[in-house]
Amino acid sequence: TMPKEPAVLRQNILDTTAAILACGIDPNKCFLFRQSLVPEHAELAWILGCLTNVPRLLRLPQWKMKRASQNSEGTVGLLTYPVLQAADILLYKSTRVPVGEDQVLHLELAQDIAQHFNKKYGEFFPVPKAILSKL
Repeated sequence: TMPKEPAVLRQNILDTTAAILACGIDPNKCFLFRQSLVPEHAELAWILGCLTNVPRLLRLPQWKMKRASQNSEGTVGLLTYPVLQAADILLYKSTRVPVGEDQVLHLELAQDIAQHFNKKYGEFFPVPKAILSKL
C-alpha cells in the first residue's frame, strides 16, 4: 500500500520468489505465479469493493494502526487492502485459509463479503474458515 521504486519492487519480487523456493516449495507440485499478472484479482476486488461499505473498513484495527503510523489520513489502497485480500481468497474458492491472529478480522471480512455476495447473486463462493497458525 506504499509506493515503491520500480527497481526495488522488481528485486523484492525476485527475493520473495527465491525465499519461497528456499523454504522447499516445489514448483513441480504447486503453482507459483506473480499475482499482479492475474487481472482477475483486481477485477474481483473492484466488484467486492462495490459490495463493501466504508464504515466496516474504517473499523478494522489494521487501518487505524497503519494510518496512525503514517502520520496522515491514510490512502485508499490502505483502506481497501482487506477487500483485495478477500478477492485473493474468494477468487480461488478457498475453503481453509491459514492466518495469524492479526488477520482474523480480515478473514471475517472475506467471510461476510462471500455471504453477502451469495445472498445477492446465488451460492457461488464457499465461506472460508480460518486455520490459525500457532507460533
